[in-house]
Amino acid sequence: MKNRKHHRETEVFLGFPIILLCRRRSNIFQLVPFFTALSIVVLILFVLMSYIAPPIDSRHDQFISLFYNGTEPRRNLLEEQVIQEPMGEGRLSRDIWNSKKSNFYHGCSIASDSFPTAEVNTFPNRYLLIATSGGLNQQRTGIIDAVVAAHILNAVLVIPKLDQQSYWKDSSNFSEIFDVDWFISYLSKDVKIIKDLPRMGNDLIIPHTTRVPRKCNAECYQTRIQPILNKKHAVQLTKFDYRLSNHLDTELQKLRCRVNYHALKFTDPIIQMGKKLVERIRKKSQHFLALHLRFESDMLAFSGCYYGGGEEERRELGKIRKRWKTLRVTNPDKERKNGKCPLTPEEVGLMLRALGFGKDVHIYIASGEIYGGEDTLAPLKAFFPNFYTKETLASKEDLAPFSSFSSRMAALDFIVCDESDVFVSNNNGNMARMLAGRRRYFSHKPTIRPNAKKLYKMFTDRNNMTWEEFSSHVQKQQIGFMGDPMEVKPGRGEFHENPSACICEDTNVKAREDVSIPRSPAMIFGEGTDSADDGTRKSFGEVTDRRIIEDEQYWFDTDYMENEVGGIQSIGGATISLRELNI
Repeated sequence: MKNRKHHRETEVFLGFPIILLCRRRSNIFQLVPFFTALSIVVLILFVLMSYIAPPIDSRHDQFISLFYNGTEPRRNLLEEQVIQEPMGEGRLSRDIWNSKKSNFYHGCSIASDSFPTAEVNTFPNRYLLIATSGGLNQQRTGIIDAVVAAHILNAVLVIPKLDQQSYWKDSSNFSEIFDVDWFISYLSKDVKIIKDLPRMGNDLIIPHTTRVPRKCNAECYQTRIQPILNKKHAVQLTKFDYRLSNHLDTELQKLRCRVNYHALKFTDPIIQMGKKLVERIRKKSQHFLALHLRFESDMLAFSGCYYGGGEEERRELGKIRKRWKTLRVTNPDKERKNGKCPLTPEEVGLMLRALGFGKDVHIYIASGEIYGGEDTLAPLKAFFPNFYTKETLASKEDLAPFSSFSSRMAALDFIVCDESDVFVSNNNGNMARMLAGRRRYFSHKPTIRPNAKKLYKMFTDRNNMTWEEFSSHVQKQQIGFMGDPMEVKPGRGEFHENPSACICEDTNVKAREDVSIPRSPAMIFGEGTDSADDGTRKSFGEVTDRRIIEDEQYWFDTDYMENEVGGIQSIGGATISLRELNI
Protein backbone atom coordinates (compact mmCIF):
# COMPACT_ATOMS: atom_id res chain seq x y z
CA MET A 1 0.00 0.00 0.00
CA LYS A 2 2.79 2.31 0.93
CA ASN A 3 4.65 1.41 -2.30
CA ARG A 4 1.60 2.22 -4.48
CA LYS A 5 1.19 5.49 -2.63
CA HIS A 6 4.85 6.37 -3.13
CA HIS A 7 4.61 5.43 -6.83
CA ARG A 8 1.56 7.60 -7.25
CA GLU A 9 3.28 10.54 -5.56
CA THR A 10 6.24 10.10 -7.89
CA GLU A 11 3.96 10.13 -10.95
CA VAL A 12 2.31 13.27 -9.72
CA PHE A 13 5.68 14.93 -9.04
CA LEU A 14 7.07 14.05 -12.47
CA GLY A 15 3.87 14.54 -14.39
CA PHE A 16 2.88 17.88 -12.95
CA PRO A 17 5.12 19.97 -15.23
CA ILE A 18 3.86 18.01 -18.30
CA ILE A 19 0.22 18.47 -17.35
CA LEU A 20 0.91 22.13 -16.77
CA LEU A 21 2.44 22.46 -20.19
CA CYS A 22 -0.42 20.62 -21.87
CA ARG A 23 -2.97 22.89 -20.29
CA ARG A 24 -1.04 25.98 -21.29
CA ARG A 25 0.35 25.08 -24.72
CA SER A 26 -0.04 28.66 -25.76
CA ASN A 27 2.58 29.75 -23.18
CA ILE A 28 5.13 26.99 -23.79
CA PHE A 29 7.50 29.18 -25.68
CA GLN A 30 7.54 31.65 -22.81
CA LEU A 31 8.78 28.89 -20.45
CA VAL A 32 11.67 27.72 -22.63
CA PRO A 33 14.20 30.23 -21.18
CA PHE A 34 13.19 29.22 -17.65
CA PHE A 35 13.79 25.50 -18.21
CA THR A 36 17.04 26.22 -20.01
CA ALA A 37 18.41 28.23 -17.07
CA LEU A 38 17.16 25.62 -14.59
CA SER A 39 18.91 22.84 -16.49
CA ILE A 40 22.19 24.73 -16.53
CA VAL A 41 22.05 25.36 -12.75
CA VAL A 42 21.32 21.68 -12.04
CA LEU A 43 24.18 20.61 -14.30
CA ILE A 44 26.64 22.97 -12.60
CA LEU A 45 25.61 21.77 -9.12
CA PHE A 46 26.00 18.15 -10.20
CA VAL A 47 29.49 18.78 -11.56
CA LEU A 48 30.56 20.62 -8.43
CA MET A 49 29.25 17.91 -6.11
CA SER A 50 30.96 15.23 -8.19
CA TYR A 51 34.42 16.73 -8.47
CA ILE A 52 35.05 19.12 -5.63
CA ALA A 53 36.64 17.53 -2.54
CA PRO A 54 38.35 19.08 0.48
CA PRO A 55 41.86 20.02 -0.71
CA ILE A 56 44.81 18.42 1.04
CA ASP A 57 47.38 21.15 1.13
CA SER A 58 50.85 20.91 2.66
CA ARG A 59 50.61 24.32 4.21
CA HIS A 60 50.34 24.02 7.96
CA ASP A 61 47.75 26.70 8.59
CA GLN A 62 45.07 24.96 6.52
CA PHE A 63 45.43 21.86 8.61
CA ILE A 64 45.24 23.83 11.85
CA SER A 65 41.80 25.06 10.82
CA LEU A 66 40.57 21.46 10.89
CA PHE A 67 40.86 21.51 14.68
CA TYR A 68 37.93 23.85 14.82
CA ASN A 69 35.75 22.48 11.97
CA GLY A 70 36.79 18.90 11.41
CA THR A 71 36.02 15.43 12.60
CA GLU A 72 38.28 12.93 14.30
CA PRO A 73 39.60 11.48 10.96
CA ARG A 74 40.57 15.01 9.94
CA ARG A 75 42.24 15.52 13.32
CA ASN A 76 44.31 12.39 12.66
CA LEU A 77 45.14 13.65 9.20
CA LEU A 78 46.42 16.88 10.73
CA GLU A 79 48.67 15.02 13.14
CA GLU A 80 50.13 12.94 10.30
CA GLN A 81 50.67 16.02 8.19
CA VAL A 82 52.51 17.88 10.99
CA ILE A 83 55.08 15.07 10.99
CA GLN A 84 55.56 15.44 7.25
CA GLU A 85 55.96 19.20 7.39
CA PRO A 86 59.48 20.46 6.59
CA MET A 87 59.44 22.24 9.94
CA GLY A 88 62.53 20.50 11.28
CA GLU A 89 64.51 21.87 8.35
CA GLY A 90 65.44 25.37 7.35
CA ARG A 91 66.12 26.45 10.92
CA LEU A 92 67.69 29.72 11.91
CA SER A 93 71.39 29.98 11.12
CA ARG A 94 72.12 29.83 14.87
CA ASP A 95 71.82 27.48 17.79
CA ILE A 96 68.20 27.89 18.85
CA TRP A 97 69.08 26.92 22.42
CA ASN A 98 71.63 29.70 22.97
CA SER A 99 71.78 33.47 22.61
CA LYS A 100 74.15 34.83 20.04
CA LYS A 101 77.39 36.18 21.57
CA SER A 102 76.07 35.73 25.10
CA ASN A 103 79.57 34.74 26.30
CA PHE A 104 80.67 38.36 25.83
CA TYR A 105 78.23 39.70 28.44
CA HIS A 106 77.48 39.08 32.10
CA GLY A 107 75.73 40.64 35.08
CA CYS A 108 77.72 43.10 37.17
CA SER A 109 76.03 44.81 40.11
CA ILE A 110 78.76 45.23 42.73
CA ALA A 111 78.65 48.66 44.38
CA SER A 112 81.54 51.04 43.75
CA ASP A 113 83.71 52.31 46.60
CA SER A 114 81.91 55.66 46.43
CA PHE A 115 78.49 54.16 47.21
CA PRO A 116 77.68 54.94 50.89
CA THR A 117 77.21 51.93 53.14
CA ALA A 118 74.20 51.41 55.39
CA GLU A 119 76.26 52.25 58.46
CA VAL A 120 77.05 55.70 57.09
CA ASN A 121 73.83 56.31 55.20
CA THR A 122 71.19 55.36 57.80
CA PHE A 123 69.89 58.13 60.10
CA PRO A 124 68.49 57.22 63.55
CA ASN A 125 64.77 56.81 64.22
CA ARG A 126 63.68 56.77 60.59
CA TYR A 127 61.60 53.80 59.51
CA LEU A 128 60.13 53.07 56.11
CA LEU A 129 57.26 50.58 55.78
CA ILE A 130 55.96 49.33 52.45
CA ALA A 131 52.61 47.75 51.56
CA THR A 132 53.00 46.00 48.21
CA SER A 133 50.29 45.43 45.65
CA GLY A 134 49.22 42.72 43.24
CA GLY A 135 50.43 39.22 42.46
CA LEU A 136 53.85 37.73 43.11
CA ASN A 137 55.85 39.52 40.44
CA GLN A 138 54.08 42.84 40.84
CA GLN A 139 54.89 42.66 44.56
CA ARG A 140 58.47 41.80 43.68
CA THR A 141 58.85 45.15 41.92
CA GLY A 142 57.63 46.88 45.08
CA ILE A 143 60.09 45.00 47.30
CA ILE A 144 63.02 45.85 45.03
CA ASP A 145 62.14 49.52 44.86
CA ALA A 146 61.44 49.67 48.61
CA VAL A 147 65.11 48.93 49.31
CA VAL A 148 66.20 51.70 46.96
CA ALA A 149 63.67 54.14 48.45
CA ALA A 150 64.97 53.37 51.97
CA HIS A 151 68.51 54.14 50.83
CA ILE A 152 67.39 57.43 49.26
CA LEU A 153 65.56 58.40 52.47
CA ASN A 154 68.43 57.34 54.80
CA ALA A 155 65.88 55.11 56.54
CA VAL A 156 65.68 51.67 58.11
CA LEU A 157 63.46 49.39 56.01
CA VAL A 158 60.89 47.22 57.75
CA ILE A 159 60.26 43.92 55.91
CA PRO A 160 57.55 44.75 53.33
CA LYS A 161 53.97 43.60 53.78
CA LEU A 162 52.55 41.50 50.97
CA ASP A 163 49.13 42.16 49.48
CA GLN A 164 46.70 39.66 50.97
CA GLN A 165 43.45 41.33 49.90
CA SER A 166 43.86 41.28 46.14
CA TYR A 167 42.10 39.23 43.51
CA TRP A 168 44.39 36.29 44.27
CA LYS A 169 43.42 36.18 48.00
CA ASP A 170 46.82 34.79 49.00
CA SER A 171 47.44 34.93 52.75
CA SER A 172 51.21 34.34 52.46
CA ASN A 173 53.56 36.76 54.19
CA PHE A 174 57.09 37.72 53.13
CA SER A 175 58.86 34.96 55.08
CA GLU A 176 56.60 32.25 53.59
CA ILE A 177 57.72 33.10 50.05
CA PHE A 178 61.19 34.62 50.43
CA ASP A 179 64.13 33.70 52.65
CA VAL A 180 63.86 36.67 55.01
CA ASP A 181 67.15 36.08 56.86
CA TRP A 182 69.08 35.84 53.61
CA PHE A 183 67.38 39.03 52.39
CA ILE A 184 68.43 40.99 55.49
CA SER A 185 71.95 39.58 55.56
CA TYR A 186 72.76 40.02 51.87
CA LEU A 187 71.72 43.69 51.84
CA SER A 188 73.22 44.58 55.22
CA LYS A 189 75.95 46.71 53.65
CA ASP A 190 73.44 48.65 51.54
CA VAL A 191 70.36 49.17 53.73
CA LYS A 192 69.55 48.30 57.31
CA ILE A 193 66.49 46.01 57.33
CA ILE A 194 64.46 44.84 60.34
CA LYS A 195 61.53 42.43 60.63
CA ASP A 196 59.20 44.56 62.77
CA LEU A 197 58.75 48.18 63.70
CA PRO A 198 60.33 48.76 67.15
CA ARG A 199 58.95 50.66 70.13
CA MET A 200 60.09 54.12 71.16
CA GLY A 201 60.39 53.64 74.90
CA ASN A 202 57.14 52.06 75.99
CA ASP A 203 55.16 53.44 73.08
CA LEU A 204 54.34 51.84 69.75
CA ILE A 205 55.38 53.87 66.74
CA ILE A 206 52.33 54.68 64.61
CA PRO A 207 53.48 55.13 61.00
CA HIS A 208 52.10 57.92 58.87
CA THR A 209 50.40 56.39 55.81
CA THR A 210 50.70 58.02 52.41
CA ARG A 211 51.41 57.25 48.78
CA VAL A 212 53.91 58.57 46.26
CA PRO A 213 53.26 59.24 42.58
CA ARG A 214 54.29 56.75 39.98
CA LYS A 215 57.86 57.08 38.64
CA CYS A 216 58.88 59.24 41.59
CA ASN A 217 62.65 59.87 41.33
CA ALA A 218 65.18 60.42 44.12
CA GLU A 219 64.49 64.13 44.32
CA CYS A 220 60.75 63.42 44.49
CA TYR A 221 61.23 61.13 47.52
CA GLN A 222 63.47 63.66 49.24
CA THR A 223 60.96 66.45 48.66
CA ARG A 224 57.72 64.63 49.42
CA ILE A 225 58.57 61.93 51.95
CA GLN A 226 61.68 63.00 53.81
CA PRO A 227 60.05 65.95 55.63
CA ILE A 228 57.26 63.63 56.82
CA LEU A 229 59.81 61.04 57.88
CA ASN A 230 61.77 63.62 59.87
CA LYS A 231 58.59 64.63 61.71
CA LYS A 232 56.76 61.31 62.14
CA HIS A 233 59.80 58.99 62.32
CA ALA A 234 57.88 56.26 60.48
CA VAL A 235 56.14 56.35 57.10
CA GLN A 236 54.17 53.61 55.39
CA LEU A 237 53.81 53.82 51.59
CA THR A 238 50.81 51.96 50.20
CA LYS A 239 50.08 50.43 46.80
CA PHE A 240 53.81 50.33 46.36
CA ASP A 241 54.52 49.10 42.86
CA TYR A 242 56.21 51.10 40.10
CA ARG A 243 56.46 54.02 42.53
CA LEU A 244 60.13 54.57 41.69
CA SER A 245 61.45 56.15 38.52
CA ASN A 246 62.63 53.88 35.74
CA HIS A 247 65.69 56.12 35.29
CA LEU A 248 68.04 56.45 38.24
CA ASP A 249 71.77 56.93 38.49
CA THR A 250 73.86 53.84 37.84
CA GLU A 251 74.68 53.10 41.51
CA LEU A 252 71.00 53.01 42.49
CA GLN A 253 70.21 50.83 39.48
CA LYS A 254 72.91 48.40 40.56
CA LEU A 255 71.33 48.31 44.01
CA ARG A 256 68.08 47.33 42.31
CA CYS A 257 69.93 44.44 40.66
CA ARG A 258 71.51 43.28 43.90
CA VAL A 259 68.06 43.08 45.44
CA ASN A 260 66.37 41.42 42.49
CA TYR A 261 68.99 38.92 41.37
CA HIS A 262 70.77 38.09 44.63
CA ALA A 263 68.88 39.10 47.78
CA LEU A 264 65.37 37.95 46.83
CA LYS A 265 65.61 34.18 47.17
CA PHE A 266 62.60 31.89 47.52
CA THR A 267 62.24 29.78 50.64
CA ASP A 268 63.82 26.31 50.64
CA PRO A 269 60.52 24.38 50.20
CA ILE A 270 59.68 26.43 47.09
CA ILE A 271 63.21 26.06 45.67
CA GLN A 272 63.27 22.31 46.30
CA MET A 273 59.89 21.75 44.63
CA GLY A 274 60.89 23.95 41.69
CA LYS A 275 64.10 21.95 41.24
CA LYS A 276 62.12 18.70 41.29
CA LEU A 277 59.94 19.95 38.45
CA VAL A 278 63.00 20.93 36.42
CA GLU A 279 64.75 17.60 37.12
CA ARG A 280 61.70 15.65 35.98
CA ILE A 281 61.71 17.47 32.64
CA ARG A 282 65.50 17.10 32.27
CA LYS A 283 65.16 13.34 32.67
CA LYS A 284 62.99 13.35 29.57
CA SER A 285 65.00 15.79 27.45
CA GLN A 286 68.35 17.56 27.45
CA HIS A 287 66.70 20.86 26.51
CA PHE A 288 63.26 22.25 27.18
CA LEU A 289 61.28 25.38 26.39
CA ALA A 290 59.04 27.19 28.90
CA LEU A 291 56.05 29.21 27.74
CA HIS A 292 54.18 31.75 29.85
CA LEU A 293 50.99 31.37 27.85
CA ARG A 294 48.77 33.81 29.81
CA PHE A 295 45.60 32.97 27.90
CA GLU A 296 43.22 32.94 30.85
CA SER A 297 39.76 34.49 30.80
CA ASP A 298 40.66 37.46 33.02
CA MET A 299 43.57 38.34 30.74
CA LEU A 300 41.44 38.21 27.61
CA ALA A 301 38.60 40.12 29.26
CA PHE A 302 40.89 42.84 30.50
CA SER A 303 42.68 43.22 27.18
CA GLY A 304 39.42 43.82 25.34
CA CYS A 305 40.53 41.51 22.55
CA TYR A 306 38.32 39.12 20.60
CA TYR A 307 39.21 35.62 19.40
CA GLY A 308 36.31 34.51 17.24
CA GLY A 309 34.12 32.82 19.85
CA GLY A 310 30.97 34.66 18.84
CA GLU A 311 28.34 35.94 21.20
CA GLU A 312 29.22 33.38 23.87
CA GLU A 313 32.78 34.72 24.11
CA ARG A 314 31.59 38.33 24.14
CA ARG A 315 29.08 37.56 26.89
CA GLU A 316 31.52 35.59 29.06
CA LEU A 317 34.43 37.99 28.78
CA GLY A 318 32.15 41.02 28.95
CA LYS A 319 30.83 39.83 32.29
CA ILE A 320 34.36 39.54 33.67
CA ARG A 321 35.33 42.88 32.16
CA LYS A 322 32.66 44.65 34.21
CA ARG A 323 34.87 44.17 37.24
CA TRP A 324 36.90 47.15 36.01
CA LYS A 325 34.20 49.78 35.65
CA THR A 326 36.29 52.51 34.04
CA LEU A 327 38.06 50.48 31.36
CA ARG A 328 37.74 52.21 28.03
CA VAL A 329 35.91 50.51 25.17
CA THR A 330 38.41 49.06 22.71
CA ASN A 331 38.28 48.08 19.06
CA PRO A 332 39.29 44.39 19.15
CA ASP A 333 40.41 44.29 15.52
CA LYS A 334 42.52 47.40 15.95
CA GLU A 335 44.05 46.07 19.17
CA ARG A 336 45.15 42.84 17.49
CA LYS A 337 46.40 44.66 14.42
CA ASN A 338 48.56 46.87 16.64
CA GLY A 339 50.00 43.84 18.43
CA LYS A 340 48.30 44.54 21.75
CA CYS A 341 46.63 41.17 22.19
CA PRO A 342 48.15 37.89 23.35
CA LEU A 343 48.68 35.33 20.62
CA THR A 344 46.39 32.32 20.66
CA PRO A 345 47.98 28.98 21.62
CA GLU A 346 47.75 28.02 17.94
CA GLU A 347 49.60 31.17 16.87
CA VAL A 348 52.30 30.66 19.49
CA GLY A 349 52.78 27.14 18.18
CA LEU A 350 53.01 28.34 14.59
CA MET A 351 55.60 30.96 15.56
CA LEU A 352 57.77 28.46 17.46
CA ARG A 353 57.66 25.87 14.69
CA ALA A 354 58.54 28.57 12.15
CA LEU A 355 61.52 29.55 14.30
CA GLY A 356 62.85 26.00 14.09
CA PHE A 357 61.56 24.26 17.22
CA GLY A 358 60.58 20.79 16.07
CA LYS A 359 57.82 18.47 17.20
CA ASP A 360 60.25 16.62 19.47
CA VAL A 361 60.82 19.72 21.64
CA HIS A 362 59.67 19.37 25.25
CA ILE A 363 57.59 22.34 26.40
CA TYR A 364 56.51 23.49 29.86
CA ILE A 365 53.40 25.67 30.15
CA ALA A 366 53.21 28.24 32.95
CA SER A 367 49.58 29.24 33.06
CA GLY A 368 46.32 29.18 34.90
CA GLU A 369 43.12 27.75 33.44
CA ILE A 370 43.18 28.36 29.68
CA TYR A 371 40.13 30.05 28.18
CA GLY A 372 38.38 27.46 26.02
CA GLY A 373 40.11 24.58 27.79
CA GLU A 374 41.44 21.60 25.85
CA ASP A 375 39.88 22.73 22.57
CA THR A 376 41.96 25.90 22.68
CA LEU A 377 45.13 24.01 23.64
CA ALA A 378 44.68 21.24 21.05
CA PRO A 379 46.64 22.91 18.21
CA LEU A 380 49.58 23.72 20.52
CA LYS A 381 49.64 20.15 21.82
CA ALA A 382 49.63 18.87 18.25
CA PHE A 383 52.70 20.97 17.55
CA PHE A 384 54.42 19.86 20.76
CA PRO A 385 53.11 16.54 22.13
CA ASN A 386 55.78 16.59 24.87
CA PHE A 387 53.65 19.01 26.88
CA TYR A 388 54.02 19.59 30.65
CA THR A 389 52.57 21.65 33.48
CA LYS A 390 53.09 21.61 37.24
CA GLU A 391 50.13 19.30 37.54
CA THR A 392 51.45 16.75 35.04
CA LEU A 393 54.94 16.71 36.54
CA ALA A 394 53.93 16.51 40.20
CA SER A 395 51.28 14.70 42.19
CA LYS A 396 48.58 16.40 44.24
CA GLU A 397 50.51 15.39 47.32
CA ASP A 398 53.66 17.08 45.99
CA LEU A 399 51.78 20.31 45.31
CA ALA A 400 49.62 20.28 48.43
CA PRO A 401 51.80 22.77 50.41
CA PHE A 402 51.58 25.24 47.53
CA SER A 403 48.28 24.69 45.70
CA SER A 404 46.17 26.87 48.02
CA PHE A 405 48.52 29.83 47.61
CA SER A 406 48.65 31.54 44.22
CA SER A 407 51.97 33.28 44.90
CA ARG A 408 53.70 30.04 45.84
CA MET A 409 52.34 28.32 42.73
CA ALA A 410 53.52 31.30 40.67
CA ALA A 411 56.95 30.98 42.32
CA LEU A 412 57.19 27.37 41.10
CA ASP A 413 56.39 28.51 37.55
CA PHE A 414 58.97 31.28 37.92
CA ILE A 415 61.71 28.79 38.86
CA VAL A 416 60.95 26.40 35.99
CA CYS A 417 60.76 29.24 33.46
CA ASP A 418 64.01 30.71 34.76
CA GLU A 419 65.78 27.35 34.50
CA SER A 420 64.47 26.62 30.99
CA ASP A 421 66.83 26.71 28.02
CA VAL A 422 64.42 29.00 26.16
CA PHE A 423 61.70 31.13 27.72
CA VAL A 424 58.77 32.41 25.64
CA SER A 425 56.45 35.13 26.89
CA ASN A 426 53.02 35.73 25.39
CA ASN A 427 52.46 39.10 27.03
CA ASN A 428 54.48 41.97 28.44
CA GLY A 429 53.29 41.51 32.01
CA ASN A 430 55.19 41.49 35.26
CA MET A 431 56.38 37.89 35.20
CA ALA A 432 57.50 38.12 31.58
CA ARG A 433 59.50 41.30 32.20
CA MET A 434 61.03 40.03 35.43
CA LEU A 435 62.19 36.84 33.78
CA ALA A 436 63.45 38.64 30.68
CA GLY A 437 65.66 40.90 32.80
CA ARG A 438 66.86 38.03 34.97
CA ARG A 439 67.80 35.95 31.96
CA ARG A 440 69.71 38.89 30.47
CA TYR A 441 71.60 39.30 33.74
CA PHE A 442 72.48 35.62 33.97
CA SER A 443 74.21 34.90 30.64
CA HIS A 444 71.52 36.17 28.26
CA LYS A 445 69.61 32.91 28.08
CA PRO A 446 67.22 33.04 25.09
CA THR A 447 63.99 34.86 25.81
CA ILE A 448 61.53 35.06 22.92
CA ARG A 449 58.98 37.86 22.85
CA PRO A 450 56.47 37.63 19.97
CA ASN A 451 56.66 40.64 17.68
CA ALA A 452 52.88 40.59 17.75
CA LYS A 453 52.33 43.63 15.53
CA LYS A 454 54.40 42.21 12.69
CA LEU A 455 53.26 38.63 13.20
CA TYR A 456 49.62 39.68 12.91
CA LYS A 457 50.04 40.20 9.18
CA MET A 458 51.83 36.86 8.85
CA PHE A 459 48.97 35.02 10.56
CA THR A 460 46.37 36.91 8.51
CA ASP A 461 48.09 36.14 5.19
CA ARG A 462 49.28 32.62 5.92
CA ASN A 463 46.76 31.04 3.53
CA ASN A 464 48.46 32.90 0.70
CA MET A 465 51.99 31.57 1.19
CA THR A 466 53.85 28.31 1.42
CA TRP A 467 55.15 27.01 4.74
CA GLU A 468 58.70 27.91 3.69
CA GLU A 469 57.66 31.48 2.95
CA PHE A 470 55.74 31.75 6.21
CA SER A 471 58.69 30.40 8.22
CA SER A 472 61.11 32.78 6.52
CA HIS A 473 58.90 35.80 7.21
CA VAL A 474 58.42 34.85 10.88
CA GLN A 475 62.17 34.44 11.38
CA LYS A 476 62.78 37.85 9.83
CA GLN A 477 60.13 39.60 11.96
CA GLN A 478 61.48 38.03 15.16
CA ILE A 479 64.97 39.50 14.75
CA GLY A 480 65.48 41.69 17.81
CA PHE A 481 62.94 39.73 19.87
CA MET A 482 65.03 36.66 20.71
CA GLY A 483 66.85 37.74 23.89
CA ASP A 484 70.23 38.44 22.31
CA PRO A 485 72.58 41.03 23.84
CA MET A 486 72.07 44.62 22.75
CA GLU A 487 68.60 44.02 21.31
CA VAL A 488 67.32 46.97 23.32
CA LYS A 489 69.24 50.22 23.52
CA PRO A 490 70.75 50.72 26.99
CA GLY A 491 68.42 52.70 29.21
CA ARG A 492 65.34 52.17 27.07
CA GLY A 493 62.31 50.21 28.17
CA GLU A 494 61.33 49.20 31.68
CA PHE A 495 64.42 48.62 33.84
CA HIS A 496 63.41 45.25 35.25
CA GLU A 497 63.17 43.93 31.69
CA ASN A 498 66.34 45.62 30.45
CA PRO A 499 68.75 46.11 33.41
CA SER A 500 71.43 47.66 31.22
CA ALA A 501 73.23 49.35 34.13
CA CYS A 502 73.96 45.86 35.46
CA ILE A 503 75.20 44.31 32.20
CA CYS A 504 78.92 44.36 31.46
CA GLU A 505 80.87 43.31 28.41
CA ASP A 506 84.16 41.42 28.65
CA THR A 507 86.21 43.39 26.17
CA ASN A 508 89.17 41.01 26.30
CA VAL A 509 87.04 38.09 25.15
CA LYS A 510 85.36 40.27 22.56
CA ALA A 511 88.71 41.47 21.26
CA ARG A 512 90.03 37.94 20.83
CA GLU A 513 87.02 36.82 18.83
CA ASP A 514 86.27 40.04 16.99
CA VAL A 515 89.68 41.57 16.22
CA SER A 516 88.82 42.01 12.57
CA ILE A 517 86.00 44.51 13.27
CA PRO A 518 87.34 47.73 14.83
CA ARG A 519 84.62 49.70 16.61
CA SER A 520 84.68 52.70 18.83
CA PRO A 521 83.33 52.48 22.40
CA ALA A 522 80.44 54.71 21.39
CA MET A 523 79.46 52.24 18.69
CA ILE A 524 79.55 49.38 21.14
CA PHE A 525 78.05 50.87 24.25
CA GLY A 526 76.16 54.00 23.30
CA GLU A 527 75.63 56.70 25.91
CA GLY A 528 76.49 56.23 29.59
CA THR A 529 79.52 53.96 29.07
CA ASP A 530 81.70 53.36 32.11
CA SER A 531 85.03 51.57 32.18
CA ALA A 532 86.05 49.11 34.87
CA ASP A 533 89.28 49.80 36.72
CA ASP A 534 91.10 46.93 35.06
CA GLY A 535 90.00 47.98 31.62
CA THR A 536 88.64 44.53 30.78
CA ARG A 537 84.95 45.15 31.39
CA LYS A 538 82.63 47.90 30.32
CA SER A 539 79.27 48.67 31.83
CA PHE A 540 76.45 49.93 29.66
CA GLY A 541 75.37 52.39 32.34
CA GLU A 542 72.07 54.19 32.06
CA VAL A 543 70.59 56.60 29.60
CA THR A 544 69.33 59.43 31.79
CA ASP A 545 68.81 62.08 29.15
CA ARG A 546 65.52 63.70 30.15
CA ARG A 547 64.80 64.54 26.54
CA ILE A 548 64.07 60.87 25.99
CA ILE A 549 60.40 60.27 26.63
CA GLU A 550 60.04 57.45 29.12
CA ASP A 551 57.53 54.81 28.26
CA GLU A 552 54.31 55.76 30.00
CA GLN A 553 52.76 52.34 29.71
CA TYR A 554 52.74 50.10 32.75
CA TRP A 555 51.43 46.57 32.87
CA PHE A 556 49.33 45.66 35.87
CA ASP A 557 47.82 42.61 37.48
CA THR A 558 44.07 42.28 37.61
CA ASP A 559 44.05 42.62 41.37
CA TYR A 560 45.83 45.96 41.35
CA MET A 561 43.17 47.58 39.24
CA GLU A 562 40.37 45.93 41.19
CA ASN A 563 41.54 47.41 44.47
CA GLU A 564 42.67 50.81 43.25
CA VAL A 565 40.60 53.67 44.68
CA GLY A 566 38.22 54.95 42.06
CA GLY A 567 38.86 52.05 39.70
CA ILE A 568 41.75 52.83 37.37
CA GLN A 569 44.84 54.77 38.25
CA SER A 570 45.37 57.87 36.14
CA ILE A 571 48.42 59.68 34.85
CA GLY A 572 48.07 63.34 34.10
CA GLY A 573 44.30 63.13 34.36
CA ALA A 574 44.01 60.56 31.55
CA THR A 575 42.88 57.01 32.08
CA ILE A 576 45.66 54.50 31.47
CA SER A 577 45.06 52.11 28.61
CA LEU A 578 45.63 48.66 30.13
CA ARG A 579 46.13 45.69 27.85
CA GLU A 580 48.32 43.15 29.60
CA LEU A 581 47.99 41.26 32.84
CA ASN A 582 50.20 38.84 34.69
CA ILE A 583 50.08 36.18 37.37
